[in-house]
Amino acid sequence: MLIERAIAFAYIPFVDPIDAHRWWFLLLIPMAFGVSVVYKAVRMRSLDRYWRHVFGMSASIVLGIILMGAVIYVLIEWVVPRIAPMPG
Repeated sequence: MLIERAIAFAYIPFVDPIDAHRWWFLLLIPMAFGVSVVYKAVRMRSLDRYWRHVFGMSASIVLGIILMGAVIYVLIEWVVPRIAPMPG
């Protein structure tokens, strides 16, 4: 019993991060939405069409991240091997 408590309290987020490698991309949507809500609330002079702007900015962030990921994938998988082939 004492050992289980010690193990439960021994979790250190920066040393032992949560294994979210499979599902990290699902965190992009709430993060983009939160950033958009705060940014638009601060930057808009009038809150007319506030939610329309928030959803538009959220979609722009998510699509931009997807596009950047696709460009980096193409660069690493297709362009770099043709520029600098592996010896052997």
